[in-house]
Amino acid sequence: MASDIKLAGKTAIVTGAGRGIGRGCALQLARDGAQVAVWDIAADGAQETVRLIREEGNSAQAVIGDASDKAEIARVLAWIRANMGPPLILVNNAAIVQFKGFLDIEEDEIARMCRNNLIGPFLLTQAVIPDMIEAGWGRIVSMMSASAQQGTRMLSHYAASKAGILSLTRSVAIEFAAHGITSNCISPSFIDTPMRLDAPVSDFEGAVAATPMRRAGQPEDIAAAVSFLASDAAGYTSGQMLSVNGALVLA
Repeated sequence: MASDIKLAGKTAIVTGAGRGIGRGCALQLARDGAQVAVWDIAADGAQETVRLIREEGNSAQAVIGDASDKAEIARVLAWIRANMGPPLILVNNAAIVQFKGFLDIEEDEIARMCRNNLIGPFLLTQAVIPDMIEAGWGRIVSMMSASAQQGTRMLSHYAASKAGILSLTRSVAIEFAAHGITSNCISPSFIDTPMRLDAPVSDFEGAVAATPMRRAGQPEDIAAAVSFLASDAAGYTSGQMLSVNGALVLA
């Protein structure tokens, strides 16, 4: 079903859009009228998301590359600009997760987590902001995590990497507000996606049971928030964290 929020003529990038939350966001932004660059490191997932978008009569292209690598970011963005136009909406969604006890986490695992979950979004945001400044309009939405708000056992390096997203979001919001660019983040809790299969079953089921709404979130719940934050309706909303977690975390 088409949304009342219109993004016609705008190019949106969604990273990690080959499955889960990213796929849900890409589908929704396409329904809102944007042409979506479906960015993923896995070609099969990206192409399937594009197929689903086109099946609904909307516009998307698959772009394959590592969204945490500066050279790859430059290559993919050059293709997007040449074939889809300047990206004015960015959803920093690509991330990795690893469940491991604090004392067992290796230094290279911390570095890999931060590279994918924080440095990648930082570099990609840097790379697209000039397009937004030139247009005098831009929307940046980045995925944080409820684990960063409250701390979570077995996820300390993941939570730390996601906590950095909030500071990045707010710093960008302040620095580029005068250019018509907004920067916000969304903090999901447990969302029913393929990534949650990496979680110990007891942890996931326990978190769902502890959620006041008594259900896991769905990609569509996050996509609805992205749809709002990417729209003109959110033009005066910037530097904010929107918790979408079924009332699990209220801080």
